Amino acid sequence: MTGPLVLALDGATYAGSVALIRGADVLSEVTLKDVDGGIPQAGRGERLLPAVAECIQRADVRASEIKRIVCGSGPGRFTSLRVAGAVAKGLATGYGVDLHAVSSLLLTVSAASPALEAGEYLSVLDAMRGDWFAAHVSISADGTVEQRGNARLVSAAELAALLSANPNLRAIGPGQSIEGNPHARGVALLIARIEAEGPVDLASWEPDYGRLPEAQVRREAALEGPLVR
Repeated sequence: MTGPLVLALDGATYAGSVALIRGADVLSEVTLKDVDGGIPQAGRGERLLPAVAECIQRADVRASEIKRIVCGSGPGRFTSLRVAGAVAKGLATGYGVDLHAVSSLLLTVSAASPALEAGEYLSVLDAMRGDWFAAHVSISADGTVEQRGNARLVSAAELAALLSANPNLRAIGPGQSIEGNPHARGVALLIARIEAEGPVDLASWEPDYGRLPEAQVRREAALEGPLVR
């Protein structure tokens, strides 16, 4: 195993994840729901840092060996993405290393277990209110995983129509024909791509939430207008 030690985090869903990676090898991984067997609820960000510590312990490495941080950039759940992003920025600042970002929808495909065969996939995540975040992801014959275009927000009807019109496009995500969720271990297959894209700016970077948080939507509906004019 060669290459710098990478700490990866993803918070696109409440069942967030952490992984330590060297080269293309996953040294250790932790899913937040594994901590006590239950899915953490929104705002339970206190579980993320202990999961990082557990991952470091399982891999039998020192935190000082970590040379870069990679964080799932969303889209996904607003609160958990915000927590993961804040933790990633804090760790990158504390360790004095670069922070990189990668699409959480891409991580769903690259983290699939067992690994997916070459083909075309539509990676989706529940966006609430009957909508889905979706991104077209390709896996080439040599195992290269690439996202085709940006993630977009689609209705359930639009999702069904898209899959019906493209029979070679297989859906992967919660409740889909291929069950899956974003996971930090998926960074291992994307290291070269992530390094080529370069780090984000620590001061200005935020995850791609995909849409306004549910609490803000409800508040603006009650006020019959935006909170900020």
